[in-house]
Amino acid sequence: MATQKSYRILGVDPGTNVLGYALVEVAGNKLKLVEMGVVSMQHLGSQQEKLRRILERLRKLIVEHHPREMAIEAPFFGKNVQSMLKLGRAQGVAIAAAMTEGLETAEYSPKEIKKAVTGNGNATKEQVAAMLERMLSEKVDKQMLDATDALAAAVCHYHRKNSPLSSGGKRYKDWKSYLKDR
Repeated sequence: MATQKSYRILGVDPGTNVLGYALVEVAGNKLKLVEMGVVSMQHLGSQQEKLRRILERLRKLIVEHHPREMAIEAPFFGKNVQSMLKLGRAQGVAIAAAMTEGLETAEYSPKEIKKAVTGNGNATKEQVAAMLERMLSEKVDKQMLDATDALAAAVCHYHRKNSPLSSGGKRYKDWKSYLKDR
């Protein structure tokens, strides 16, 4: 568990087939990777089963690791409306899991995350992974790109929150403030 002088950020890359997650610990101005992984849901049949798995897994991570904040990648705008709806549901369930457990949440666009990590909003996933390795001085499994995206969201949140030039992304402390923005 994080000490009182440190805190943890949960990063999430939402998806209904694969959800990426990463936990980082912030101690002073240092970041340390605690855990990262994916929740695979291709084998589950219905959307409801997938959404339940997202809720259960994220709540379990929150209870086990006690993050204070969650950073989530906002959905990108795609051409397939059905895919966008499914992704939006996954994101909503992830936000609900965090808010139910009392976490402050912030969402960032994919471009914003890439720019915060690499300085280039159009960076490839591989470039993001390579930069994360340098920043954290730790090997990042480039085969788990969804988890790498979640790690990038957490790192982006840390940088945005600690930058004097940034507004820190969209943050919600409770359901009322989240719903007001929708």
